[in-house]
Amino acid sequence: MPSDSPNNGPDKVTVIAIDGPAAAGKTVVGRKLANRLGFKYLDTGLMYRAVGWLARHQNISLDHQSALGTLAENAQIRLGGEDGNQVMIGEQLLSWELHESDISRWASVVATIPAVRRAMVRQQQCIAAADSIVMVGRDIGTVVVPDANLKIFLTASSEVRARRRWRDLSDQGQEADYAQVFQETRERDHRDSTREDSPLVPAKDAITINTGDVSIDQAVDSILQHLKLKADK
Repeated sequence: MPSDSPNNGPDKVTVIAIDGPAAAGKTVVGRKLANRLGFKYLDTGLMYRAVGWLARHQNISLDHQSALGTLAENAQIRLGGEDGNQVMIGEQLLSWELHESDISRWASVVATIPAVRRAMVRQQQCIAAADSIVMVGRDIGTVVVPDANLKIFLTASSEVRARRRWRDLSDQGQEADYAQVFQETRERDHRDSTREDSPLVPAKDAITINTGDVSIDQAVDSILQHLKLKADK
């Protein structure tokens, strides 16, 4: 076990919950943190993307909420690959397919459906109970694992996050207009924070880190320090 890992004993499962809005740095911080600790890593957003991918490929309308709920209930989604950027549905491994812009739109819609969220939360809780893990998303510390050992809320201004998203799209060779990306970021923030089921809010005992003020490594080091302080208590 890497030296950064807390000494929790052989049977102890440690869960670190990282929440925050889109492009706050959850993925890169969470993955690097998991690597430092030797923990599993799961970006729960990929699970909603997987449901969106399934819905599109099965021609289920985004307006058909009951059918989408049934689809999510029956979809056995689990970790796949080694880098936390893949999930398995049955025996099918999904990776790059989940990051297509069209799938992002489908995922954003299905994630607002209560029945879909309930199905995904149950699966996420099973994953969290199995191994020490870093889980990132928008409701990990408030809904999925409210008793997580450590809860982190990453944030940054809308401008900073839109700029990150715009750069990512450009690096992927996709044409993107910054003004449109900024508008989409604001709309996603509003949708996530005002939905009735599992809105995006910091857990009361979450530690907030503004990633617009620190580097990725500084954010990871800060989380490790907070984890050590909790382990020492």
